[in-house]
Parts: sequence; structure tokens; C-alpha cells
Amino acid sequence: MKTPYDVILKPVITEKSMMVTDAGKYTFKVAPESNKAEIKDAVEKLFGVKVTGVNIANFEGKVKRQRYKAGKTAAYKKAVVTIDTEGKALSYLGKGGKAVKAGTSYKTSIEEFGFGQ
Repeated sequence: MKTPYDVILKPVITEKSMMVTDAGKYTFKVAPESNKAEIKDAVEKLFGVKVTGVNIANFEGKVKRQRYKAGKTAAYKKAVVTIDTEGKALSYLGKGGKAVKAGTSYKTSIEEFGFGQ
């Protein structure tokens, strides 16, 4: 059984990834064997947000040379996670037609991601 810390390795903090955080999109480097469902569950458990979408991309290692020797950089998997930024309070009709609020409330941003937000 994988823990959320085994699935999410580290956040990707670049200029491009920080520009889309206002739209609720956060970029993470994830374990190569993880799938979209595992990534979604891990982000929801770690950060307490509601995930609406996950896009993943596999990156092969690049061939690099150092003097006379050729080598290869490590391959990795990157995930762009879209979270719900609306933050609506969930409610439903209970017994007798009374409005009942749902017990779970989600955050609308990930404060732990990056710096300077």
C-alpha cells in the first residue's frame, strides 16, 4: 500500500507552473508507477483540497555528454493537478426538508505549495 508521500515526490516550482496557480493548477513530480487515481487521492489527503482533474506526462531521460562519456539523465513523471477553487459549502435536503450542510469543507488553494503567495 502506497502512502501519499510515496506518490507525490515534490512540487515543481518554475515560472510557468507558478503562473497557473491562480487558476487552481498545481504541478508535482510524482512516482513513475503512479496513476491518476492515486495522484488525486494523495493530493486530497495531503493538502485537504478537492481535486477536479489530473493530467500526467512522462518524460524520458535526456542523453548528456561529459567529456568523452555519454550518459542519460533520469526519467520522471509530472502531474498537473486542478483543484476546485469555488469553495462552495455543500448542502442537501435532510429530513423534513431542512437544509443540512455536509461535514467536509475543502480549501480553495494550497498554501504549502511554492513560496511568496
